[in-house]
Amino acid sequence: MRSPMNAIWFGLLLAAVLAAAITGRMEEVTKVSFDTAKAAVNLALGLIGPMALWLGLMKIAEEGGLLKVLARSLRPLMVRLFPRVPPEHPAMSAMILNLSANMMGLGNAATPFGVKAMVELEKINPRPGVASDAMCLFLAINTSNVTLLPLGVMAIRAAAGAKDPAAIILPTIFATGVSTLVAIVAAKALARKHEEPPPILEDQPPQTTAEELDDVPASQPLIKWGLILLFFFLLIRAAWSILEADDSRAALADVFSNWFVPLLMLALASYGLVKKVPVYEAACEGAKEGFKVAVRIIPYLVIILTAVGMFRASGGFEAMAKVLEPLTSLVGLPVEVLPVALLRPLSGSGAFALMSEIVSRAPDSFAAYLASTIQGSTETTFYVLAVYFGAAGIKDPRYAIWAALAADLAGILAATFICHLTYPGS
Repeated sequence: MRSPMNAIWFGLLLAAVLAAAITGRMEEVTKVSFDTAKAAVNLALGLIGPMALWLGLMKIAEEGGLLKVLARSLRPLMVRLFPRVPPEHPAMSAMILNLSANMMGLGNAATPFGVKAMVELEKINPRPGVASDAMCLFLAINTSNVTLLPLGVMAIRAAAGAKDPAAIILPTIFATGVSTLVAIVAAKALARKHEEPPPILEDQPPQTTAEELDDVPASQPLIKWGLILLFFFLLIRAAWSILEADDSRAALADVFSNWFVPLLMLALASYGLVKKVPVYEAACEGAKEGFKVAVRIIPYLVIILTAVGMFRASGGFEAMAKVLEPLTSLVGLPVEVLPVALLRPLSGSGAFALMSEIVSRAPDSFAAYLASTIQGSTETTFYVLAVYFGAAGIKDPRYAIWAALAADLAGILAATFICHLTYPGS
């Protein structure tokens, strides 16, 4: 069976050309096709650095046995969600790290972990090049964007002068929770219609056991306790920064976003050092893999993002918004927020720009409140699909795109519902 991406991509191109012919924007569409292709390459090249860095740190954690410990700690939940993935397979640990980073709003760190997970899932895929049930479910969960702290959106609200930049946290958690639940249910329901062969399980290289991880060599106690004291000092310093600030809630978000990533990097490197992992060599080895993966996704990004850019430039996006406006008004979605909701699955940067414009114009309005919640509780579906499946060489996403879009729709409707209930002016 042919991949649904064939129809989706061709449909975007056809709609872009027809809309441009009607609106007279053919010259603009032509220009955008070249500009977007160039921007897609720049975007992929920009991923090389973060991908190399975080996969390098992940390699340290893998060689030290930390990934195995993480997988074991969340085994009951992950085994239920992904029954065909061995509990201690590297893919399981990578998925856990990806979901954890997404929950904290650390998209730059989550992407390399997600790519790593998809590459590892492909190694046990019984049909190479065709997305497995585990891949489809993992991608759907990612596009539902499990988020506890929408730090980027909160920063925009704070910069615009909103009275309570953190007011969107609870609505975002509710909306993303509903979106994730729908993603899981949709993926599981669609998986039942398509049986797949059992996974290919190859012998994994021996890894450090949990007992061995607790067996720290006698020569290491000074390093171990020195690092523990260092972490306590850094945590106390972060707490002191919050106490010194006038707005403690804004300071908490700021300190978390600024301190978490460096502390996580130091923690992973320190763990490897204590476990006698050659941290520099391991990091470089993982970085090499990150570099190769980032380059591999360039064709996928260029093809899908160019089609999306042409559709936006043609005027087709505005026309679609006008057609859907009567329907969205029934569920209480304001007309000025509709473009954010429609653009979010197609272009993260475009939706972020629209949300920022709404917030800057009226930071404490209902439209800004809802647009911020939608931005924080959904993900750029086609970008995630291109990056994750492109990295693993998946040409047929099967039902992943439909489960992901169902999660997007559920997230938008849930955000609209909860924002009407919790908006301070309602």
